[in-house]
Amino acid sequence: MKFKAALFLSACAIAHPVFAQDASAPATPPEAAQEEPGQSILVTGSRIVRDGYEAPTPLTVLSRAEIENSSPTNNVADFVNQLPQLAGSTKPANSRLNLSSGQAGINALNLRNLGETRTLILVNGRRSVGSAVNGVVDINTIPQALIDRVEVSTGGASSAYGSDAVAGVVNFILDNKYEGLRVTADSGVTGYGDGFNYSGSVAAGKSFAGGRGHILLSAELAHQDGIFNVDTNDRRWNHTGYVRVTNPAWTAGSTTQPQYLTTRRPIGQGNSAPGGLVTASAGTTTNALRGLYFGQNGAVNVFDYGALAPAGFNRVSTVAAPTLIEGGSWQVNDTGRRIGLMPRDDRYGFFGRVSFEVAEGVELFGEASYNRQRIYFNAGPNLQTGISLNATGCGAAATAAAAPLTCNAYLYNTLGPAALTGVTSVTVATSGADLPFRAVDNERRVQRYLIGAEGTFEVFGKAARWDVYGQYGRAELHEELQNIQNTTRLAAATNAVFAPVGNPGGYAAGSIQCSINVNASTTDDDPNCRPVNRLGLGVTDPAAVAYAFGNPYRDETLEQFLAGVNLSVTPFATWAGDVSIAVGAEYRKERIRGFVPAEFQPIVANNVVTNRWSVGNYVPTNGEYDVKEAYLETVIPLGFGLEFNGAVRATDYSASGYVTTWKAGAIWAPIEDIRVRVTRSRDIRAPNLADLYQLAQNTDSVTNPFGAGSGPNGGSYTATGVGYTGTTLGNLNLVPERADSWNIGAVISPRFVPGLSVSVDYFRIELDDAIGTYSAQQIINRCFEGLADFCAQIQQDPNNATRLLFTTRPYNFTTQLVRGIDFEASYRVPVGEDRAVSLRGVATRYIDNIIDTGITGQVPVDTVGANGGQASTPTWIFRGSLSYDSPDFSATLVGRGVSSGKYAASGIECTGTCPVSTTQFPTYDNNRVSGLFYADLNLTQKIRVGESEAQFFVNVTNLFNRWPLLVPETGLAANSTYSDMLGRQFRIGVRFNMN
Repeated sequence: MKFKAALFLSACAIAHPVFAQDASAPATPPEAAQEEPGQSILVTGSRIVRDGYEAPTPLTVLSRAEIENSSPTNNVADFVNQLPQLAGSTKPANSRLNLSSGQAGINALNLRNLGETRTLILVNGRRSVGSAVNGVVDINTIPQALIDRVEVSTGGASSAYGSDAVAGVVNFILDNKYEGLRVTADSGVTGYGDGFNYSGSVAAGKSFAGGRGHILLSAELAHQDGIFNVDTNDRRWNHTGYVRVTNPAWTAGSTTQPQYLTTRRPIGQGNSAPGGLVTASAGTTTNALRGLYFGQNGAVNVFDYGALAPAGFNRVSTVAAPTLIEGGSWQVNDTGRRIGLMPRDDRYGFFGRVSFEVAEGVELFGEASYNRQRIYFNAGPNLQTGISLNATGCGAAATAAAAPLTCNAYLYNTLGPAALTGVTSVTVATSGADLPFRAVDNERRVQRYLIGAEGTFEVFGKAARWDVYGQYGRAELHEELQNIQNTTRLAAATNAVFAPVGNPGGYAAGSIQCSINVNASTTDDDPNCRPVNRLGLGVTDPAAVAYAFGNPYRDETLEQFLAGVNLSVTPFATWAGDVSIAVGAEYRKERIRGFVPAEFQPIVANNVVTNRWSVGNYVPTNGEYDVKEAYLETVIPLGFGLEFNGAVRATDYSASGYVTTWKAGAIWAPIEDIRVRVTRSRDIRAPNLADLYQLAQNTDSVTNPFGAGSGPNGGSYTATGVGYTGTTLGNLNLVPERADSWNIGAVISPRFVPGLSVSVDYFRIELDDAIGTYSAQQIINRCFEGLADFCAQIQQDPNNATRLLFTTRPYNFTTQLVRGIDFEASYRVPVGEDRAVSLRGVATRYIDNIIDTGITGQVPVDTVGANGGQASTPTWIFRGSLSYDSPDFSATLVGRGVSSGKYAASGIECTGTCPVSTTQFPTYDNNRVSGLFYADLNLTQKIRVGESEAQFFVNVTNLFNRWPLLVPETGLAANSTYSDMLGRQFRIGVRFNMN
């Protein structure tokens, strides 16, 4: 019932369909969007400028008033991201683990869940410089104080704007002719007392020289407190122990039991504890010490697997401790509760624009902007499993003064020689509560400079419009990780022993030292090494942390050079009306230069890559390309209410060759109440700097599908997980992706129901030769399935027999099909003089999002109906609002959310009779997760004094403190892409406008 009620609210109608809008006018309700004679209309998705033009491409317009009345935060991207057309966008909540990519903290928009790189972001119809190596534009760099409206064109637009407009275009249109002074200040906090934030902006515009000139200035400042530790806040949704676990009754090839269970709660990780947990021990009695965990000051506790695990479910065995168990273990392992929810975000920006009419119909203009943002975030604890502590010689006969160099000193001091009798080694795992958390510290400085001229002149008695411009964009990126394990140094510091009498380093006999400094060899000495205690809380020496942990960083500079000229004319007319033509040309150059200190780069020797750091093994990216383009677009009226729109663009890339894009569309208005529209287009995404030139490293682990004692290429590894180092290389042989798109729809604005407007649009995007890379897990899974090409991308690490090396690069190998239906509606009812009630809404029913890698034996995967992660696409995404507006007061109630769906897109749900579980089609006892419905409220009091107006507003987001969408995963047990992770939030503020 909740979902049906939400759909009803959405079907009643926020964002509304608008066909044309004056670039200098405020957005208007659909019933008021009447073209005035002589009004020049420029519509996003088209280059045609003419009176009363209506493009065949669906266009959703978000006015400034709507953003102010509904925006949940001080960032316009958070509001735009609520549109159903935007699915799977990157934002601070779900980019927290983008460690080595440098994208943590970015707000990037993703139309149709085709990927941010396939959504083109424009500012006043022009490209903006990216904020990452893959070219994605951070919406934070757009001067939000001057945004007049946001136009979302959901259809291929490469023929109008070039590469990247595969899924559509989001155009942020600034109020270039603003007159007056606008001041805004607001502050907010969550219902849990954290997440404090504030923002402020000032915008001023003034004409001069009798109206021939105009100057526009704005400045803005914003701060968001970080939420670095879930465990210190009362967010009970992350204390449920909701985790996917392997069914103990399942065996490979089983046809009676599902492989995974998601119905058992609470489930927790039984393989580590905050101060360390003994997961295995070797000696005369195998695993004699397993289950011991260490608390404050090294206090020893007993972790009773058997008591925590009910009979028949992952009970402790004599061979190995279970990784995940049912019961209270989730309270012992705090890994998922010591990870951040939101970054600390500090940003400020400046924008200026000057224009001057040098002659009638000729205006010169210049723009400059500067934005600086710093993101600091808790990316999770310094957890580590498989820490091997040598206990040889630690037994009852040993003393601290005479213990051999093989005896770990901290193990000896914590457990005592009696407990270590007969023990030769102890394996410990820890969530690292005694160590600082891994932190992301990214800084971005983005500049944009633009000069140009524009104007109008008369051709054949009709107004023609032209513009010419040059633009330079520059993004200086400092991507830094803090408190990162240096694997070599941490291993040396962990191998702590008692210094023997007469040791080569001259250390006091019996003192605890790094083994490398007191052993017989002097070639491995490191006088900076400080021993580290891995057993307990409050026991770690800060000097050891300073030695074994570091702050890898990378500096990169992105540059964009852009020049263009455009002309729109109406040269003649036929019996059916004016024929319009637009022509233009553009030149663009993209360049990246990177720097990484040698100490933070991987070691490459004999074609083998060895990482120094657990994550953040940065390598510099260097490269450039340029592109030359020319386009032609026309609008031809055919009579009987039918109008044709067609365009073609010729594009030549220095790196990936020549390509042609085009579109053909039409609008048919048989009567005034109905408009039918259709568009067919060929669009592209050319390989970006990351695709062509990247050299990236990452470190993680994969599940070994070969099972215990086996592995790829005849190797032998553990069943639960294998650590790896991955190398991703660029590919200069890439060609542009191609997309064939259809948009078919209709808009109904019945005259017999004034104020009502409804639109329905079907979309279909088929992407071929899509650029993509295989993840390490995909590579090892395909190798397991017998594909030799994938096995060739895997090697055993020659420096560590328990680790793997993966090498991959992007290829044009994937096809993707996205289909769905957009619904939009609005209804405005006057309830007295200058008062109105409005119902507005938008919903998208996704039908398909099918990804086909083209690999023999690999079945295409449809992500529609899956709510399990960022790659998922909910079946329904919806948003609706009910608003009341008067000269003195306005109120807006918003309902938004997604439908319920699967956890895993290709997962098969079964209980008693199951098919064979595979890496492509795993089986679950329950593969369903819930949907979401959130309610928001905004109240605004208006006070008018003469020509000026002040507004005081209160905004409550997630009014009923609804939990996020829970998913059975370790770490944060929620879908951070579509969920509200913070709970109820309050924001108050003031706006002042003086004309």
